[in-house]
Amino acid sequence: MQIKEISATKLPDIGIKRVAAYARVSSDKEAAIHSLSSQISYYNEYISNHVGWEFAGVYADEGITGTKDNRPEFMRLLEDCRKGKIDLVITKSITRFARNTVVLLDTIRELKLLEIDVFFEKENMHSISKNGELMLTLLAMYAEEESRSASENQKWRIQKMFEQGRPNTGRMLGYCLKDGQLTIIPEEAEIVRMIYEDYLSGMGRLAIANKLNDLHVPTVRGGKEWREGAIYLILRNEKYTGDMILQKTYSEDFRTKKRIINNGERRKYLVEKSHESIISKTIFAQVQEEISRRQSCIKMATHTSKGQFSGLLTCSECGKHFRRRISNASSKYAKPAWLCSTFATKGKLYCNNKQIPEAILIEKTEEVLGVSSLEGMELRDYLTGIICHKEQKLTFAMTNGDQITVAWSNPSRRNSWTEEMKQAARQKTLERSSL
Repeated sequence: MQIKEISATKLPDIGIKRVAAYARVSSDKEAAIHSLSSQISYYNEYISNHVGWEFAGVYADEGITGTKDNRPEFMRLLEDCRKGKIDLVITKSITRFARNTVVLLDTIRELKLLEIDVFFEKENMHSISKNGELMLTLLAMYAEEESRSASENQKWRIQKMFEQGRPNTGRMLGYCLKDGQLTIIPEEAEIVRMIYEDYLSGMGRLAIANKLNDLHVPTVRGGKEWREGAIYLILRNEKYTGDMILQKTYSEDFRTKKRIINNGERRKYLVEKSHESIISKTIFAQVQEEISRRQSCIKMATHTSKGQFSGLLTCSECGKHFRRRISNASSKYAKPAWLCSTFATKGKLYCNNKQIPEAILIEKTEEVLGVSSLEGMELRDYLTGIICHKEQKLTFAMTNGDQITVAWSNPSRRNSWTEEMKQAARQKTLERSSL
């Protein structure tokens, strides 16, 4: 038997691995953000200095818990993996990657099918190793149970605080939590009083928010500017009267951390005279009555309402969708109209496009489509969208590619009055003249 050695003519192509890292901190506090920055620097240097590795980026989420699936950077990492941009993912530990066992295994299995490995530093484990999935399952189950236990302990602690009449958080406009007691911040308390006075004087929530922005009043929770919703919460917060209702919301699930309004599913606790008041109970009651009165006059419906035009109307000024508003919704004089969502939430300083009465919108759509009625029609079979111009024009984008622009105008007030409305006005005039 004769054996001959055949010399290699070409070295095997090992290739360069494109390596990315995933990092996450579960709090957006300054120390945590600093920790995240350190992790990014570490992975950048670690990957770049490794022979045979090509740096494919660091994907980092901040201020998001590991129990949530909607981490934007995590989702971007998976998308880049699907696009074939990454061969290996490095992460600190299983709990940094995902605490939910189902999410973890589904992700690992998908990446394995794409021939992408995940290396967990703390556990010193590769996902594509022979026993990788079994060990990952056991460790992930342990991590998930640990998360559940921590959540239950936190709930128990907060529940005991409520039973003792102590709030679990106290940062709001006008107050801070000091030694377990809500304590007034004098300069902020003046702003709270101004908000209540302005609302009772006739100002709307949006106008008050714009006023605070013009006065450069900083928001409490780190937002860039005051919004209408924040003013509503201040006007509805009983804590400004010196009383507290505890457990108004609760956590739905330890995984999602979603807050649910407590409509009786959990116990509530009323603590009277628990701290110094900023607003008198009389003023607070007047504001609640005024809120109810205004809500009975105007009913807002978002662009997801059941109307045929939902999602079709776009503002030419800011690009946002129009949404439906019904004035005098609780009366027989209810009048639906469509207006830009930017105008509805922020006011005309941010978008000065005009609202369109629904009757006119229907009339112009029937005119463009050449039909006598829209009843029973699915507008998306004929239209891809309607652009609403400030100059009181509508551009209809047809499904066949054509564009048709029509002008519209509001009817005069005289012509919009029905005989019933005229009779009611005459009756009021007679009543006033008889006094």
